[in-house]
Amino acid sequence: MKNYIVYSTLAFIIFQAFGIQAQDKQQMPPKATEVWEPVPVKINPGETNADPPSDAIVLFDGNDMNMWESMKDGGFPKWKVENGAFTVVKGTGGIRTKQGFGDMQLHVEWSAPDEIVGEGQGRGNSGIFLMGLYEVQVLDSYESKTYSNGQAASIYKQSIPLVNAMRGPEEWQTYDIIFKAPRFDKNGMLTSPATVTVLHNGVVVQNHYTIKGPTEYIGLPKYKAHEDKLPITLQDHGNPVSFRNIWVREL
Repeated sequence: MKNYIVYSTLAFIIFQAFGIQAQDKQQMPPKATEVWEPVPVKINPGETNADPPSDAIVLFDGNDMNMWESMKDGGFPKWKVENGAFTVVKGTGGIRTKQGFGDMQLHVEWSAPDEIVGEGQGRGNSGIFLMGLYEVQVLDSYESKTYSNGQAASIYKQSIPLVNAMRGPEEWQTYDIIFKAPRFDKNGMLTSPATVTVLHNGVVVQNHYTIKGPTEYIGLPKYKAHEDKLPITLQDHGNPVSFRNIWVREL
């Protein structure tokens, strides 16, 4: 009997709540849920999805590497600029943007060497390091065996891509990356980890993945407090990987 009374009371309360909600909805004018401010800033999108929108920072437009510097000595990069792209020159070291970035939308096009040499991690290897710490792998894994969390579009040694969306090694690959930087409190404690979404050739391969920490080749990743904005870096892994049409939007 007691259970019956309890259930009846709960049912009555739920019925009343839904009734009040329906009544409020009927009495509420449509304008009550309209939000007019702030008005989004008008920008001009590119002619194609690959073209930079008007609010983008162009990091490489095919002409020069003035937005980049050498990671070895901070000088001008020694990578080769040719035919609207720049290419890794083995042994010259990685490069980084002169400007630091945190939350961002990043567009990068890259191409593995035409001549297929090596296998696995020795084949068209480079990397895009967000904030210089969190790597989206660049690798010719079109038809080449390697560990799954090290293939193209993986979050290196952390997250396997949902699918292998590689085009052939002689074709250009496209990454569109949405990145949220980690947050730390005043004591250096992590309050919010980094997240990343990656589209490889227009296909979602990383879906809002929560990054576990900076990329590690050996061992497990672990966060350490760092600045809110840091340079994007590209890796010299000894393979002549080429890059073109690089732009970024700060979010």
